Amino acid sequence: MTIYFLETVHERLAERLTAAGHTCIEAFSVQRADVLAGQISDAHGLVVRSRFLVDAPLLAALPELRFIARSGSGLENIDLPTAASRNVAVFNSPEGNRVAVGEHALGMLLALLHKLHVADRSVRAGAWLREAHRGLELSGRTVGIIGFGQMGSAFAQRLQGFECRILAYDKYRTDWPAQPGLQAVDEATLLAESDVISLHLPLTDETHHLVSSHWLQRLGKSPILINTSRGPIASTGALAEGLQRGWISGAALDVLEEEGRDLLNLTTRSEALEALAADPRVIFSPHVAGWTQESYFKLSDVLADKVLRAFPQPH
Repeated sequence: MTIYFLETVHERLAERLTAAGHTCIEAFSVQRADVLAGQISDAHGLVVRSRFLVDAPLLAALPELRFIARSGSGLENIDLPTAASRNVAVFNSPEGNRVAVGEHALGMLLALLHKLHVADRSVRAGAWLREAHRGLELSGRTVGIIGFGQMGSAFAQRLQGFECRILAYDKYRTDWPAQPGLQAVDEATLLAESDVISLHLPLTDETHHLVSSHWLQRLGKSPILINTSRGPIASTGALAEGLQRGWISGAALDVLEEEGRDLLNLTTRSEALEALAADPRVIFSPHVAGWTQESYFKLSDVLADKVLRAFPQPH
C-alpha cells in the first residue's frame, strides 16, 4: 500500500510499515487544498495527528483509501460515520500514551495539593514562607474518574498506594477491572462524594461543555477538577465562576477551551482564562499530558501493530 504521512510521528511507524513491504511517503507540506485537488488520490493509508480535518470532502478525494492512522487518542478530527460508510478503517493509539497521561494527571494533582507551583515561584522570588505553603495530603481522599478507558484506568492504577477511595463513572462501560479500592458508581454519586474529579473523555457532541455552571453546581464537596482530555469539555467561563463561587476548590488543566483545533496554540485569551491564570488554585500545562519521550515512540509502535494486524500483506 501507499501510505502518506501528513504529519510528523516517530519514525518507528514508517520503519515497520516499510519493512512489511508498504510504501511510506512523507507529505508534511501537503495542505488540505492539495488533497482536495487530488494530489494524493493514490493513497491507501493516511497518518495524521490533529492538523488535518478528515471530513467527508477530504475522504471523497481519496478513492483508494483503506485506513487512517491517528497518532494519539482523540478522533474528533475524523468523520467516523463517513469513514465507516466507505469501509475505511480508523486506528488510534491511546495505549501508547496512557502511562504518560496517568502520571501527568497525578503529578498535577500532587503539585496542586502541595502548592508546589506557587512555592517554587515564591522561593525563586527570594521568600521562604513555610506556613503559606502548607499543603494537603492525597491519602484518604475520594478521587472520582469520569471516563474509564485507557486514560482513566491508567490514572486509577497510578493512584494505587496513595490510600485513596476511587470512584469511577463511565456511561458506556459494563466490564470493570478488579482493582483494589475501585468502585463503579453512577454520575450523581461521583459528583456528590468526590474530593477530586478527573476527566478522561473523548470530545463529542455529548461531552462538549459537559462541565458547565449547572454541572458544577451539582458537586457536593468543592473538589479539585483535573482535565487532561480535551479543552472544550470544560467551559472556561464555568471554571472561573466555579472557583469564584466555591463550587470547585482548584483546577489542574492540561487542556483549554481556547486551544486551536490543531491543539498547537491558543486562539484567544478570554477574560475567564485570565481569571484562571491569576488564581493560585489553578495549575496549567500546554497539552503535554501524553507528550513524553517514551510515548512518542509507543504511539507509533502501537499504530504499526494495529495497521499490520489489519493489513498484513501489501496490495
